[in-house]
Amino acid sequence: MQNKGITIEAVAAVLNIHRNSASNKISGETSFTVDEAFKLKASLFPEFDADYLFSDEKDSGLTMEPKQPTA
Repeated sequence: MQNKGITIEAVAAVLNIHRNSASNKISGETSFTVDEAFKLKASLFPEFDADYLFSDEKDSGLTMEPKQPTA
């Protein structure tokens, strides 16, 4: 998120939730709903695959790179 300049406040605005709730979801303290996940993907991260956006980056060893187009 930081690389794209997206703030917690921006996430909260897209989801229409309080900033603290957005922070809890981003940190993994609480979960995103399926609807919230798709709203975030469509509004803030259209270039990323939803599975990637909501995977556990620590376990996968992935970094936040856009999905590459397939030929």
